[in-house]
Amino acid sequence: MKKLSLEQRAIVGAPLMPMAVIACAGSGKTGTAVHRVVEMRRQLGEQRGRVALLSFSNVAVETFRKAYQHLAHTLPTGVDRSRVDIDTLDGFITSHLLRPHAYRTMGAVQSAYLVTGNEPFLNGFTYWTGEYPLAVTKIKVGFHEGAAFFYYDVHGTAQLLDTATVVKLVTRLGRTGAYTHDLGRYWAYRILQEQPAIRKALALRYPHILVDESQDIGTAHQAVLELLIDAGVQVSLIGDPNQGIYEFAGADGTFLDKYHAREGVATYALTRNYRSLPPILNLANRLSGRDDSAHREPDDAVGGAYFIGYTKAEISLLVDTFHAEVLNLRLRPQDCAILCRGRSQVEALAGVGPPAGRGVIKVFSSAAVDRDKHRNFRAAFKRVASGIVALLENPSDGLLSKLSQPSQYPEVKGLHRLLWAFTRNADTGLPSTELVATTHWHPLLVERIKALLVKLQLEFGLAAVNNVGRKLAKTGLPDAPLVKLDDLAAERGMRIRVDTVHQVKGESIDAVLYVATKEHATAMLNGVGTELGRIGYVAVTRAKNLAWVGVPASALRELRPALLAAGLREVGVVDPP
Repeated sequence: MKKLSLEQRAIVGAPLMPMAVIACAGSGKTGTAVHRVVEMRRQLGEQRGRVALLSFSNVAVETFRKAYQHLAHTLPTGVDRSRVDIDTLDGFITSHLLRPHAYRTMGAVQSAYLVTGNEPFLNGFTYWTGEYPLAVTKIKVGFHEGAAFFYYDVHGTAQLLDTATVVKLVTRLGRTGAYTHDLGRYWAYRILQEQPAIRKALALRYPHILVDESQDIGTAHQAVLELLIDAGVQVSLIGDPNQGIYEFAGADGTFLDKYHAREGVATYALTRNYRSLPPILNLANRLSGRDDSAHREPDDAVGGAYFIGYTKAEISLLVDTFHAEVLNLRLRPQDCAILCRGRSQVEALAGVGPPAGRGVIKVFSSAAVDRDKHRNFRAAFKRVASGIVALLENPSDGLLSKLSQPSQYPEVKGLHRLLWAFTRNADTGLPSTELVATTHWHPLLVERIKALLVKLQLEFGLAAVNNVGRKLAKTGLPDAPLVKLDDLAAERGMRIRVDTVHQVKGESIDAVLYVATKEHATAMLNGVGTELGRIGYVAVTRAKNLAWVGVPASALRELRPALLAAGLREVGVVDPP
């Protein structure tokens, strides 16, 4: 408590009641939430009810768990520290609703399991749009006034589907026990609605739930929480509505923004930014219309907020210039990031070409590139797991999804370790991308996969398909390394990662370059009233020391006055005395 501000102390020490905490970027939401949970457990004393702290990413959950373990020792003797559960909101729904209870609502004869889209039997579950079949894994669910509706994404626009037809399809899939990420929330809502005993029991077990990053609560998650609130659960929300950038899922910050108006909900605020230098915070304040205060002192030697023009033909020059400034400020490139609005921009900047090979081989070649070029071992593992499961004769229901969360499924831990070892080790597992694909990489891959499949048969009873060789044909592979050697050399040196804004939300990053189009920059300058504007806001507020906004040179004459008015300085231009 000694390190908490007065605002944070007020939140942490508040009585046990629902609350809405509106927090600015970099305000220490994580620390405040963990201290609040510890205090809630202290106030509950020996009461049997549990406290749940929920968020939206596994990284956030691990951070919360470590922080809670560190602080829980301050609880007095007699208070059960273990009566706090920290998980993602989807993980909470899976553990307490889907896995134990969904089969009854689904009409299935087995426990519910998650499917990812790679399971062959899903070919029989499609929705006819009138032009083409839509995979059930592409169907998304939302809620409006307690009623579910279904849609799919068409280049960023929601296309509504016929509810009656989708419900029939989803019901048929449910009888197999299968659900997708989106449909899991639909089934969770129906469980709570149709099994009142479950709703009552869950409310007794978890009388208090605190949801961090609450601006990310979409309409489906909100519908589930509303049923728990009606059952007596005291739900507290903490987050920043200006960072609601999942509008396609109905998560635009509205639930958090309006929650404080409900009867019995206390309102609190966090208005001090501990992350960013004052020039970056000043920019954030102008974009959001807030008036948050900076904890850090100005320091021109460290960085600030800038804009810079670029041309599409010389985008690499923009990246090199940013990299040079990062080094000039003695920041570590690996602690910095180049951010874009969409995945296609990211791939273009990162030099990602189309994956080599066809079918399953394409999966393994992409995994090798993820590992060797992008140093993204998690993505590489997911691809390897997908490729191996595709080579099994009768994989168990939900095997692929279980491999992505082994802590929840102890039965797959051994298999998970084996596939991780295959993914990481280029000498004995997935071959190096330095090898010529057709003559060296492919033969080694086939040999090692066949050996791995034999091991899976012996140790786990997982039989391979009969036509492994045909599935691993080298069609489409180049007569060259999968990644150029000079690319690999560059990537192994100091590098700045390239990512989407969505992937870094919640992070604190030393230096950020937001590569914007004219549309992106204009939306950002217009404030946080649109999702595109909020995406720009999130991008610049990740920065601790240096924030650059890249703007197309062709738009600079038009946008320069607004950029300067927002508090950005132009790179390379000396301010007049």
